[in-house]
Amino acid sequence: MSWEGCSPPQTPLAKRGAAHPPLETRAGYFRKYERGKDLEPLILMLRGVNVSGANKLPMASFREMLGGLGFERVQTYIQSGNAVMLGERGGAERRVAEGLRSCFGLEVPVFVLTLKEMAAVLAANPFVAEGEADGARVHVIFLKGDVALKPGLEEHATKGERFHLGAGAFYLHTPQRFGSSAVAERLPRFLKAGMTARNQRSATAILEMARGLTGM
Repeated sequence: MSWEGCSPPQTPLAKRGAAHPPLETRAGYFRKYERGKDLEPLILMLRGVNVSGANKLPMASFREMLGGLGFERVQTYIQSGNAVMLGERGGAERRVAEGLRSCFGLEVPVFVLTLKEMAAVLAANPFVAEGEADGARVHVIFLKGDVALKPGLEEHATKGERFHLGAGAFYLHTPQRFGSSAVAERLPRFLKAGMTARNQRSATAILEMARGLTGM
């Protein structure tokens, strides 16, 4: 028996700031979900959860929801909406987005990558050496949808900042830290795409967790 949807309260609890009741107590929590046997390691990243008290998502409840959706061996990494799991790639983003909306009242971008896709994105990082010296100063910004980079962003690269647009990711080296980066601040004005950022340290840790699901 697997989860496919749960009835949300009339006013989403996440917006009321109230604690969520246990998922299993909600009406309609479990519904049969038929899946095949082609499970593979998947990496799931959310944008904008548990940030400055907004879009609160308890990781234990998040893992429970993912398990109910039919994903297996679910693990989360820190509190910013990262998970690795075994599952089917097809339709995964849609199912997770619907689950977050239905159970938590959350409307946040959902990114799902296969192990091969995640490994390829990190392998293409031109600032790996800088990230190995300090993983918080190199960020991998994962992209989806139509990607278009307007000219002029390089004019805002100061204090040694460098960036590179690759296949499926935008790589940013910020020697003065991401929080003070003019490029990071202005990026949404220049880069049209769905995006979520992870520093190199976190991205690498998530990849290794996913590899551990199959011993690869």
